[in-house]
Amino acid sequence: MRQIDLPAQIDHLRKLGADFAALHTTVTALNVQPGSEMLQQVGPKILAIHELVGRALVRLSVLDGSQYTAVPGSRSSLETLSEVIASGSLAASQLARAVADNPLEATAFAGGPPADDAAVHQARHAEARPRLAESLTTAAHHLDLCATCCQYTAAGIARDLKDHPEHRSSLPQLTNAQYTALDKIAQGGARRYERRGGNRSVMAGDGSSIHATSFAVLEKHRLIRIDARHSAIAVQDVTVTAAGKLVLDTQRPGPTPSTSPGKAPAPSKPGGRRR
Repeated sequence: MRQIDLPAQIDHLRKLGADFAALHTTVTALNVQPGSEMLQQVGPKILAIHELVGRALVRLSVLDGSQYTAVPGSRSSLETLSEVIASGSLAASQLARAVADNPLEATAFAGGPPADDAAVHQARHAEARPRLAESLTTAAHHLDLCATCCQYTAAGIARDLKDHPEHRSSLPQLTNAQYTALDKIAQGGARRYERRGGNRSVMAGDGSSIHATSFAVLEKHRLIRIDARHSAIAVQDVTVTAAGKLVLDTQRPGPTPSTSPGKAPAPSKPGGRRR
């Protein structure tokens, strides 16, 4: 049984779901106008769907045969991820159907109606328009289903790891300051600013600063994700990873000091009051 980084798989699936959702939005916004312009719009979407389906296949292959398959409830997650592959392929098929049904302007066989006949042109477009609209609507539906199934699978794995800690890898035990910093990032995000000279500062979404030492620990254990953006001053968005969310869900802020072994609490004096 292969040992894999399950929190990392959760992050991959969430990103995959977001990408399917974004593609669903673009397909929904396509303008159903038969002709060459529609071919130029639909073609790249088919390629994009195949790329996302390929990523879903990779995720399924990684999870299959891993330690996750021993977790109760894992079968439902893998079956849901399999549906992503099926629905994504159907979405690409529907757009391919639209390509086949889309009337392109070209010359017919000799003896047929002239290519520039306005009545023929209008009739071909009128006949194709409802078929194209139906194909695009069906493709969008399948893409929406893909996005939902990816997020459902990610949530299922996170829930399974929380409910069955014996199947997850060890998580770092954070101090009170580190836990508070992670919780701030989870609540409102954060940004890391890098100025000239290599000076860095991290600001939480609520406007408070995050200490560099705590931030370094969170980064070291991959509890946060840093996304770089280019600007005059380097600005990097910071979000919490699935591993970080697991730490927040399974730990409490700050360790409770324990009594030293062999040292019993001092007994109270007879007749005295405890303070």
